[in-house]
Amino acid sequence: MSLDAHRNSTARIVLAGRSSSLSAQIVAEVREALFAKRLRPGDFLGTEKDLAARFDASRIVARDALRTLEALGIVEIRMGKGGGARIAHGNPRLFAESLAVQLDLTGVSAAEIMDAQRAIETLGAELAAENATPADIEKLRRLLGEAEAAIGDLDEFTRLSRDFHLAVAEASHNRVILVQLVSLQHVSWPRRNVTATPKLARHILEVHTKLADLIELRDPSGARALMDDHVKMIRARRVAESGQAGAQTRRNGHLNAC
Repeated sequence: MSLDAHRNSTARIVLAGRSSSLSAQIVAEVREALFAKRLRPGDFLGTEKDLAARFDASRIVARDALRTLEALGIVEIRMGKGGGARIAHGNPRLFAESLAVQLDLTGVSAAEIMDAQRAIETLGAELAAENATPADIEKLRRLLGEAEAAIGDLDEFTRLSRDFHLAVAEASHNRVILVQLVSLQHVSWPRRNVTATPKLARHILEVHTKLADLIELRDPSGARALMDDHVKMIRARRVAESGQAGAQTRRNGHLNAC
């Protein structure tokens, strides 16, 4: 490579690094302004041209920053006349699945997930007994009725059991608890509960019914204790199932290698 070519290549690397740094700086400043409440949902951040002028950067840098801010869910971008970037109003549920994917890619164990789920669900049940509305109670009772009708269909019963746990979290009226549970359930809740039996389904329905009763009776400590015992039972089954699945995978790998 000639000296001039080497210099040009080095310059491109330096410029690319500087552009990346400027873009990250714009993202950091917007995020800091958001957390400091200097920016609020619906505020107009500006167009690509506005952002470039404000930060004394190129439009390419501003475009890259806006794409990152959009991917983070911080801004919503509209194209065309009257378009530009506005601070998003936020929808935490949209990012629950993303968190679940990252947890799964990290390789968290079933025990880790279920320990976190136990902490979240016990507090959720306690708050549900304090904060549940008549509409919340009605939803819990409806789900119990649907589960009773589906007790012969274990896949459907499993789905309704998941919905019941989510409904308890919703009844807590704490959005952080709800979103965390949604995220964890993506990882922990089976699509098909292959080890479930009609006897187990009947036991779960009884526990869920008692839990709904305690929430309706405004018994926070009772609801918390019952949910704690219930999730500990679920944890034991999930960890055992995870161990069996891991052993089966290892056996299959050994057979394939033979």
